Amino acid sequence: MHAVPYVSHDVLSDENLRQGIKDYSNWPTIPQVFINGEFVGGCDIMLQMHQSGELVEELKKVGIKSALLTAEEAKKEDKK
Repeated sequence: MHAVPYVSHDVLSDENLRQGIKDYSNWPTIPQVFINGEFVGGCDIMLQMHQSGELVEELKKVGIKSALLTAEEAKKEDKK
């Protein structure tokens, strides 16, 4: 929806990696989302951030423009 490039890792196939990521983030559940190496949260937190608009702002902070902003700007331009 935001058209953000990402990398994923299958931590479920390796028990050491699975536990390691939980220890690293101090978060008990998987999946986990990191932006520029900083832990943001799990699915529930990402959904809340998306719904509130906070995710677009967090992406902006690291220089990523959400596709939702591009679509919004195109709509405004069409109305002119």
